[in-house]
Amino acid sequence: MTNKALPQGLHPDTLAVREAVERSQWGEHSEALYLASSFVQPSAETAARRFAAQEEGYTYTRTSNPTVTSFERRLAAMEGTECAVATSTGMSAILLVALTALKTGDHVICSQSMFGSTIKLLGTEMARFGVETTFVSQTDTAAWKAAIKPNTRMLFAETPTNPLTDLCDIAALADIAHAHGALLAVDNSFATPVLQQPARLGADLVVHSGTKFLDGQGRVMAGAVCGTVALVDKVMGTFLRSGGLNLSPFNAWVVMKGLETLSLRVKAESAAALELAAWLEAHPKVARVYYPGLKSHPQHELAMRQQNGLGGAVLSFDVRGHNAEQLRANAFHVIDSTLLCSITANLGDVKTTITHPASTSHGRLTEEQRQAAGVGQGLIRISVGLEHLDDLKADLSRGLDTLK
Repeated sequence: MTNKALPQGLHPDTLAVREAVERSQWGEHSEALYLASSFVQPSAETAARRFAAQEEGYTYTRTSNPTVTSFERRLAAMEGTECAVATSTGMSAILLVALTALKTGDHVICSQSMFGSTIKLLGTEMARFGVETTFVSQTDTAAWKAAIKPNTRMLFAETPTNPLTDLCDIAALADIAHAHGALLAVDNSFATPVLQQPARLGADLVVHSGTKFLDGQGRVMAGAVCGTVALVDKVMGTFLRSGGLNLSPFNAWVVMKGLETLSLRVKAESAAALELAAWLEAHPKVARVYYPGLKSHPQHELAMRQQNGLGGAVLSFDVRGHNAEQLRANAFHVIDSTLLCSITANLGDVKTTITHPASTSHGRLTEEQRQAAGVGQGLIRISVGLEHLDDLKADLSRGLDTLK
């Protein structure tokens, strides 16, 4: 059946529900799920043209699939980019960026306090292929600029960072990158397009782990890269289709349905996270709270300006202790005393999750790398879900109130 053309200038909340709704002849209201490995062609000539990219049409799901295409179009619309390509996981999205935007002899700059797997991929794995990585302070814009070399091809930022919620000034980094002919890639998994749209601030590439907030219910793994047709579709899309990093139709369908409630979830979780962060900041057994929504956060003003006035749904805090051994024991006690929070390293779920970053998300890093990232043994990260706030406070109180 013929689908209605959407009017121009729609709000991202509307695009999350209405963009890329492709109905078949049956007129289904929900987006169809096309579980097919290949597609039948009406003739040999048509097949030849489609395989040669001379005619639009689906041939094989590794190269394209209607459900995956709908997810890509919807996410791109929400991010304000020309297009997007979907990948199997968030890390495969970062790998796709690295393998297509960088080559032997190139140099990349990234934050020393970002997600542990990203640090390992760029700093260790890509070094095997002759790509040099310099890690700098997330918050020191001058350090990013000072690290520029003649062979710098990309600045890679994650804002806010995992787990300390440090921010970087996206617009400032974009100016630095573009002044030296480099790209700026921003991991937007924590903030999502609800809080910030990096491309509108100058970023060339926007990376997502759809496993997190985009899905929102811990069901499937997914990733995506958003940007221009010339770079993302023509270059990265070609590599993705050859390399098989693509997202499955089922996972694309699940995450696409998650996008429909993304704004409601992120805004509600952000409001709860702010209140929980303030409560933790006043607790005598808590040494420090890391949350951009708090006025005590060193980059609170930037967060309010860059993240649509919200701090996000993720916060971290340090428990008190006298040495690394006691800090670790105290953190474990708080985590193990919870009866409601889920002890898992995943985040962005409607169920509140709690984890010890030094032994989970950043567990594969060296102690030196963890110290550089500010991830101590007493640090606990919480991704706030949709439970009642009084219940979350009571759950955390079990461990905090009984710390020696």
